[in-house]
Amino acid sequence: MGPHPAVAAIRLAVRRVLHDVLTAHNTSPHPGTPADAHPLVLVACSGGADSMALASALAFEARKLPLRAGGITVDHGLQQGSDQRAREVADRMTALGLDPVEAVAVTVGRDGGPEAAARDARYAALDAAAERHGATAILLGHTRDDQAETVLLGLARGSGIRSLSGMAAVSGTAGRYRRPFLELDRQTVRKACIAQELAVWDDPHNADPAYTRSRLRHEGLPALEKALGKGVVEALARTAQLSRDDADALDAWAADAETAVRDEAGRLECAKLFGLPPAVRRRVLRRAVIAEGAPAGSLFARHIEEVDRLVTGWRGQGAINLPGRVEALRQGGRLVIRQG
Repeated sequence: MGPHPAVAAIRLAVRRVLHDVLTAHNTSPHPGTPADAHPLVLVACSGGADSMALASALAFEARKLPLRAGGITVDHGLQQGSDQRAREVADRMTALGLDPVEAVAVTVGRDGGPEAAARDARYAALDAAAERHGATAILLGHTRDDQAETVLLGLARGSGIRSLSGMAAVSGTAGRYRRPFLELDRQTVRKACIAQELAVWDDPHNADPAYTRSRLRHEGLPALEKALGKGVVEALARTAQLSRDDADALDAWAADAETAVRDEAGRLECAKLFGLPPAVRRRVLRRAVIAEGAPAGSLFARHIEEVDRLVTGWRGQGAINLPGRVEALRQGGRLVIRQG
């Protein structure tokens, strides 16, 4: 008798990603290669249903491939007893057969609000863990429902087509981050946990109306489905993919255009920026602001619009303050973006 359909679905999704990882890194160890020389794939696990299902599937599939499988759990320190919970999650991953397993504590700052600050701290910790362990990839448990929420949050912020494209299946330095579950709904993942009798932890923050994503999950999306009928989540996820294709093309155009709008000293020339199509120009500006240290997750459309007005609506306005203590100002026909 085969595995439960939900278990089979999550394992298939992970299997595909692991094969992609091996192919992307031209990894084909010869017979007899020591196991400790095989590439390492880590799972980022909070202990919730999504990431526990992912950890279980990774442990199962990696045994059949020339891969090592480990896990990282991040303690954000935002709740009492979070350190103990992180140790418990690490123990669960070890029990699944993952190795190495590590619980990492972080300090969450304040930039961009609590959700963005926690996300920034988490990804910094995951990047550091990947470097420390020499990991080839890190798997993240985001589902199709998470993708739909991300698209709606981007729409509400008026953040443009890149935000509407949601989360990429592959992202990060050298394609480090992989999201196998973007085409699976949250219910399927939960069923897989139940079928395997996996202990999971439901973060109370996920049900706390103080957090925007929590309100969207428990109030916004159900209201949309009531008004528009079932299929909203699938439609939003489809919108994300279509938007991503368009955004990727515009980003490539902006990357090519960026060199052409700089002078010999590398400064952005306002006259040349003005001649670009607005969608391309705003991307050039966003790239420049992020390059000077602005956190991408805290940089919204309104910030870039203000910078854009230094090019298209110049009236002698002063410097514009941006996230990450970055400022933008116009001087002598040049756009100066620097740390303030």
